[in-house]
Amino acid sequence: MNPISDIPLWAFEWAGAFLGLTGAALLSLNVRASRFGWLLFLLSNGAWITYGIKVGAHGLVVMQIGFTLTSLLGVYRWLVAAKM
Repeated sequence: MNPISDIPLWAFEWAGAFLGLTGAALLSLNVRASRFGWLLFLLSNGAWITYGIKVGAHGLVVMQIGFTLTSLLGVYRWLVAAKM
């Protein structure tokens, strides 16, 4: 049994929306906690990719894979490279 298949579609949709908006708000504030916006974007990307796969929205999946790459770059630059 796949535990992800038991989660309703609306949960992925709303998690993706909420996490993405919260991540954008954090980044726009440009405060110390802003760097965590990239992690919220990653979680949002994962939710949207899952949603897109489940509903067959291939364009959404491709877009979110691209956004995942930019989120990973943001995590690296703001969280990893900043500590070097």
